[in-house]
Amino acid sequence: MIVHLAGQNGRETHSPAYLDALGPLRPLVEDDSLTEIMVNGPGLVYVERNGRLEETDVRFADTDELLNLISSIAEAVGRTIDIHHPICDARLFDGSRVAASIPPVAVNGPLLTIRKFAKDPLGIADLIALRTLDQATAELLEAAVLARCNIIVSGGTGSGKTTLLNVISGFIPSTERIVTIEDAAELQLRQRHVCTLEARPSRGEDQGISIRDLVHHSLRMRPDRIVVGECRGGEALDMLQAMNTGHDGSLTTIHANAARDCISRLETLVLMAGVDLPLRAIRQQIAGALDIVVQLSRLRDGSRRITSVTEVLRMEGDTITMQELCRFEARGLDAEGRIAGELLPGGVRPELLHTLESLGLPLPSMFAPSQRRL
Repeated sequence: MIVHLAGQNGRETHSPAYLDALGPLRPLVEDDSLTEIMVNGPGLVYVERNGRLEETDVRFADTDELLNLISSIAEAVGRTIDIHHPICDARLFDGSRVAASIPPVAVNGPLLTIRKFAKDPLGIADLIALRTLDQATAELLEAAVLARCNIIVSGGTGSGKTTLLNVISGFIPSTERIVTIEDAAELQLRQRHVCTLEARPSRGEDQGISIRDLVHHSLRMRPDRIVVGECRGGEALDMLQAMNTGHDGSLTTIHANAARDCISRLETLVLMAGVDLPLRAIRQQIAGALDIVVQLSRLRDGSRRITSVTEVLRMEGDTITMQELCRFEARGLDAEGRIAGELLPGGVRPELLHTLESLGLPLPSMFAPSQRRL
């Protein structure tokens, strides 16, 4: 049985019994240099380190040992995985996210993926050091958060959306009440006044609690800000309506490969809510609710970079107009074989600046008069 202890921050901490139950994966889970552990059956285990995949020499004795580990993880967090429920999404007691699948859906044997939870959450200085963004873009994002812009972080799988969302959430003033809503709780906001809600999957007659249920519930909790870990279904409509009805400064993430694709993806997700709305009405909701799209990409060298920051403006005809505030321009490889480049201003004056000026907030340095290309 997996044993766990509650830590001072409300998250459970590792106990010897818990670590022992991880079997051959224990040294990988304890290795802080790893960000992902991928088990492709009992005889093949990969890890991600510094954005690159590595095969390890870790092996399970047989399929049964791997199945027992997967079952133990599922049972310990109140989930079920068996032939009738062959997939499971959960989290370990340190917050690491787990995705497991077994036959019949996993054709060649059980699969287990662990996205590790960082014991010491990254801050904005860490992301600058990792070249995810630069100081000027950090100032822009901080200004957008302080101006209560509604921001969506867009990117592909593994591009660092949740990490960036967690970091920019740190710009929210500590005087505000924040409600976070996630499928599996990963965000680690440092403010004191944070209410954390986590969805619960259905089990048997228990219909569970969805992200959409929690978004509805959060509106009755007097939030100053709503932070949704990821919009991937009908909750997108509820999030947009919340943004349009006084809950400015809300944040979320979405899977999309470009800022314009993000808008299209939002349209699709709203339609999944089952509400019969014409496309123009959906676009009006998006244009009225959303202010900033931050696009993240995982580059060929494994690095995660902000590739654009785009301002959402208004409807013109049937089209949502947008303007790019900055964009990443690659410039070959550096001495370490990493992609070199920088985020350059888009040469436009953001409408955000009017809000900053009216609030008496400092302007981001990339839009100082000496930097503007108007």
